[in-house]
Amino acid sequence: MKPADVGFATAIASLPKVGPARLRMLLDAGEPEGVWERLCCGTLGDDAEVVASLGPRADTLLAGWRGAARTMDPGQLAVRHAALGFRLLDAEDPDYPSAFRDDAEPPRLLWVAGDLGRILPRVVAIVGSRRCTRYGHDVARRFGRELALAGVSVVSGLALGIDAAAHAGALDAPAGAAPPVGVVGTGLDVIYPRRNRALWQAVAERGVLLSESPPGASAEPWRFPARNRLIAALADIVVVVESTERGGSLYTVDEAMARDVEVRAVPGPITAPTSAGTNRLLADGAAPALNESDLLESLGVVAATPIGEYSTGYRDPEEEAVLDVLTTGSVTFDELAERSGLSLERLGLVTARLQVEGLLSRSGGWYERAG
Repeated sequence: MKPADVGFATAIASLPKVGPARLRMLLDAGEPEGVWERLCCGTLGDDAEVVASLGPRADTLLAGWRGAARTMDPGQLAVRHAALGFRLLDAEDPDYPSAFRDDAEPPRLLWVAGDLGRILPRVVAIVGSRRCTRYGHDVARRFGRELALAGVSVVSGLALGIDAAAHAGALDAPAGAAPPVGVVGTGLDVIYPRRNRALWQAVAERGVLLSESPPGASAEPWRFPARNRLIAALADIVVVVESTERGGSLYTVDEAMARDVEVRAVPGPITAPTSAGTNRLLADGAAPALNESDLLESLGVVAATPIGEYSTGYRDPEEEAVLDVLTTGSVTFDELAERSGLSLERLGLVTARLQVEGLLSRSGGWYERAG
């Protein structure tokens, strides 16, 4: 995108109730600066195509946008954008991902933190329940690490639970492994959920973050189903580790199936609500993901090292000691030290590691188990 357009495009994307379809319509109505000027002076409603696209609420929406525009300064937005260091791409940019360029619902604008070149030719999306079980968490983390070691980019949404475990696994892999890819539903400067701050920052440093939401965009519910289509569009395979029968990860499955992207599901106990959705996918014909070799074989990738040669589960006794204490509820740092038997120095390192893994959250001076 031309530097002169960044502030105006960001302002248009920041208008209330502007999702992917409305943003595409507005930016197709002309150059960003011209569309913004017409919006501010009230003449955008003279465009018959715009009015038709907005439907019966066109006058209300345009009036609301015109009011919101009075509170925005595209020039200041451009300055802030430059200070944040994010890139803003549109389909005309040569670095715009090819997976989106050929998609039926491509993001009209894409904000990027990190190097897009880190997204490798083979991509696996790992998704699942935010309230996952220990089994699901360990499987997702193991898959994330093994795939990264084999040179496969792991993409997920940086949510709690399975997403966090998959990204933590990819980050477990040593230098030279495939970097993780995070596709988020908020602005790249709005970390959500906040308890994933350490993980978010680690993914940004080692891999790449993508969002079609402008800087400052909050976690509005509608943004996440929209985000899921981008995860599906990037992936060669979508793996669902755990999901309830109506889990949000099934939106990603729907988007994958609409794109003829392979879907695999991890079997789980028939008595576990967190496996009801994945087991239903298997019953409906999805292929099982029984181990990492299944996924690598489907991709035509040979593992760099023998599968199972290293541990990816939570067997560290210090981590186990902390997690055992947290099963009783929220505790202070001093209480955690006393009951786990760890020194303050060791406890600080362990709690930081568990936060990155998405297993522990901190609110004020209280620590509690997450995931």
